[in-house]
Amino acid sequence: MALSEVGSMTQHIGASYFPLSALKTISGRVIKRSQGRIKIPGLLVIDTPGHSVFINLRKRGGSVADIAILVLDVLRGFEAQTYESLEILKSRKIPFIVAANKIDLLSGWISKAESSIIDRMQSQSEDADVRQLDEYLYNIIGTFSRLGFKAERFDKIRDFTKSVALVPVSAKTGEGVPELLSVLIGLTQQYIRKKLRVSRGAAKGTILEVKEEPGLGTTINVIIYDGVLHEGDTIVLGGKKEPIVTKVRALLLPKPLDEIREPRDKFTLVKEVKAAAGVKVAAPAIEEAIAGAPLYAVDKKNPVNLLIESVSKELEKLRIITDKIGVVLKTDTLGSLEAIINELENNGVPIRMADVGDVSRRDVVEASIVKIEAPVLGVILSFNVKIPNDVEEESSNRGVKLFENTVVYRLIEEYMEWAEKQREAITKSSLESLVRPGKIKVLPGYVFRKSKPAIFGVEVLVGRIKTKYRLIKTNSEVVGEIAQIQDKGQPVGEAIAGKQVALSMREPIVGRSFIEGDVLFVLVPENDAKELLEKHQSSLSLEEIEVLNELSGIMRKRNPLWGL
Repeated sequence: MALSEVGSMTQHIGASYFPLSALKTISGRVIKRSQGRIKIPGLLVIDTPGHSVFINLRKRGGSVADIAILVLDVLRGFEAQTYESLEILKSRKIPFIVAANKIDLLSGWISKAESSIIDRMQSQSEDADVRQLDEYLYNIIGTFSRLGFKAERFDKIRDFTKSVALVPVSAKTGEGVPELLSVLIGLTQQYIRKKLRVSRGAAKGTILEVKEEPGLGTTINVIIYDGVLHEGDTIVLGGKKEPIVTKVRALLLPKPLDEIREPRDKFTLVKEVKAAAGVKVAAPAIEEAIAGAPLYAVDKKNPVNLLIESVSKELEKLRIITDKIGVVLKTDTLGSLEAIINELENNGVPIRMADVGDVSRRDVVEASIVKIEAPVLGVILSFNVKIPNDVEEESSNRGVKLFENTVVYRLIEEYMEWAEKQREAITKSSLESLVRPGKIKVLPGYVFRKSKPAIFGVEVLVGRIKTKYRLIKTNSEVVGEIAQIQDKGQPVGEAIAGKQVALSMREPIVGRSFIEGDVLFVLVPENDAKELLEKHQSSLSLEEIEVLNELSGIMRKRNPLWGL
């Protein structure tokens, strides 16, 4: 939500400007009841349908939004996009309140349009209806608590700077809106009233969306958060390849209460727009404009060359193009690029390339290079962008994994889950390639054949044995290699601790190479032993680690330099 003291503002851009008179009409009774008064001239509430537009409300050093309203379905509580929006609010340090919406759907709830929620709770026919509402709010408060936030129903809060206020509302009937606005007014006056001022300089803004309009061509929906934008102004804005310099051909505002994204009525042509404002800008050569990018108007204090440099630096800070080992990221807007980069960094995921635009063959090539050295990082993460058929085919041919989603939270989650499974598979494969420790005992009375091959019964005391494993005695003498393992007459690939099986070995002679009752060890190569202890110790039992230490002592008899 952006705020302004400019009294001439109207309702626009999926937003509504509430002048002082409207605030008094809607919330005056509630504010008077709490012995407060309105000290601001109005509020501009920007409606961003979904988090994807909200994350484009960005400017250098923070967000265009000063305070946010996080809307929750009171019946369903937290959903995927709720967590995502909350992460964005935290990362940008934006104070917020919660509108617990759809109270009109509560079983037995009696609604009255545009009324105070306190009045509605007091007039419900059954106390159970209010208790039902409190139960839903309690669940939401519990989730906030688990996420590290102190939250409470708004009328139970004394200090709104220390607790997140939950206001039960109905967007359909208007119930609770008076309290929602009154809490918003209070927070505005407490947090940012001193920062509010009328701005007369050159416009500064952020592009919300790039959109094709019939009869106008490509247009940009812009939030002007500082200064004044005029028809005919030269502007500099962020483009896909480089900053765009163009002139404002037309400024268009939707009718009051109308949406700039999907207006029901025709736009109104205006000569200028003052901050804070939302406006559709028509200008030549803006097809390559990027949502989430900055827009600046040129004046004497801010010449074109200076603004081009400023926009370039801002875009360069977000775009990542390196030769590092890391993932490739492509998004639709700078806002989503910024949000996902932050999430990846918070999860310790390195980035090789991050940019705005559709996935390209070059992205696949870059990811395939990474995949050779780091299979888990040789992937492409795409957020709300196109993946052409030839690019998808190229990725399949090169074995590059593509992740697609339109929800930041889900995109990161899907990749992290896949990466964890891949790491486990790689670890398992690496572990299986190593010779594992094992200790066996030759069972007395179970020698079936003394030589060529020797066949005898053993018990696996610790660890495991496999075919082709070599065995040694406690004096470091090599016995030979296991040719076959049989369990109850059937050949098996391995036997683990506790099993009694028969072994077949070509080299030894029972009675000369070893005798019944002897203990034999698996001959673990020195490099395998070191790797087991350094990289896979968590996969070994304490007994297996002890066997490796015993083996180390045995092997030093043959080679004093052998050791773990």
